[in-house]
Amino acid sequence: MRTPVCVVVAASAVVLAACKQGSDTNPVELGRRAYAANCTACHNPDATKEGTIGPAIAGSSGELVRARVLRAEYPPGYTPKRDTHLMPAQPFLASEVGNLAAYLESLGRSP
Repeated sequence: MRTPVCVVVAASAVVLAACKQGSDTNPVELGRRAYAANCTACHNPDATKEGTIGPAIAGSSGELVRARVLRAEYPPGYTPKRDTHLMPAQPFLASEVGNLAAYLESLGRSP
C-alpha cells in the first residue's frame, strides 16, 4: 500500500512544528535571539567579552537587566563597570527582559 504524498507532507509539517515550538518557548534561546537583535550594536556578540561601547554583561542578574533595559538605572547598591551612562532605556524590550536575563545568567559571570 502506498502512502499518499499529502499524508507524508502533513506528518512532516506536524513534526517540524513540534520541534520548532520547543525552541520558541525556551527562555535562554529567546533571550539569545533578543540579545543578538538588540544588544550587539554596543555589547559584543559574545556577551562574555567587552563590546565597542558597552561592557561584557554575561552573568547579569534579572534585577540588573530589568533596571538597565527598562529604566536606564542601576539596582540599589550596584557598582557599574563603567560610569558613562550611555545606554538609554529600551522599554520596547519589556516583554523580553526575563528572556534576556535567562540568557545572560546562563553564560555565567564575565571575567
